[in-house]
Amino acid sequence: MTDTIQTFLARQGPQRLRELLREMLYLRRFEEKIVEVYPRQDMKSPVHLYIGQEAVAAGCCAHLHRDDYLFTNHRSHGHCLAKGADPFSLYAEFYGRVDGCCHGKGGSMHPAYPELGILGTSAIVGGGIPLAVGAALAAKLTGSERIAICFFGDGAAEQGSLHESLGFASLKKLPVVFVCENNLYAVASPLGQRQPASSIADRARAHALPACEVDGNDVGAVYEAAAAAVGRARAGDGPSLLECRTYRWKGHVGPDCDSLRGCRDKAEIDRWIARCPIKLVSNFLQAQQLLTEEEFRQWQEEIDGQLDTALTRARASKLPGAEELLQHVYRS
Repeated sequence: MTDTIQTFLARQGPQRLRELLREMLYLRRFEEKIVEVYPRQDMKSPVHLYIGQEAVAAGCCAHLHRDDYLFTNHRSHGHCLAKGADPFSLYAEFYGRVDGCCHGKGGSMHPAYPELGILGTSAIVGGGIPLAVGAALAAKLTGSERIAICFFGDGAAEQGSLHESLGFASLKKLPVVFVCENNLYAVASPLGQRQPASSIADRARAHALPACEVDGNDVGAVYEAAAAAVGRARAGDGPSLLECRTYRWKGHVGPDCDSLRGCRDKAEIDRWIARCPIKLVSNFLQAQQLLTEEEFRQWQEEIDGQLDTALTRARASKLPGAEELLQHVYRS
């Protein structure tokens, strides 16, 4: 992977790589703060953590405009943050507080930021995929320059909604980017026990979509693949699919590790942790004398200070009263 990072550095320059590294660190520390406080049991929302997959959100969302549409799934924290969501409003949402982005009614699985183009996240497997296609269709029909991007997991690749969406988007040349974060597991079921073919990108090719397999732990590779896909959508050339092979370090839900329950082999998890997307870039930059250990430590301290403040404020903010039960539920 060092060779691919070197190639990215030559094409994009050190500043871009440093920016992507800091963004990944921000996404990681946001989730690690949840791991720290979750045992207190006052954060009632189930949490699906993004630790290990940060390169995908950082590399893809770097190309999005503020008003571009983003649709995602239950593992949405990284995508929302990379699109510009306020960490305080996310933490407050997880605590069920009125200051949350959905006033405490959405929890971890259903954040929404319409002002950022995040119209809602779906806990239904594959549920966000046709919504992204609908948003892209609306953008095309109204002459808008907005594009849509949709993140989903390998489990969603088994849903009919994916094939329906790929076919329609391809036929109408819609400005949508499909991003499959293939972390090799749907809950605790490994990919090989669920699907006869290992390539999800091939399913897009069957619908005449450009598709590519990307190392989802290589932020430079994700960034450049996403640049091509987003550029294609903005130019009116239609949809694309990226299959990003990556790995979640924690269990399907909650702060614990699957190996504690025998769902995954610890040796397998350790192999992927050794390919940490953050360490791969930070080690490379330090070896190239483009980043110092002290500078990286200062980044983490700054990020931790911001997140600690957000978390403390969120935990202390107001719980909704009974009079708010039906507020922000129905449009009328």
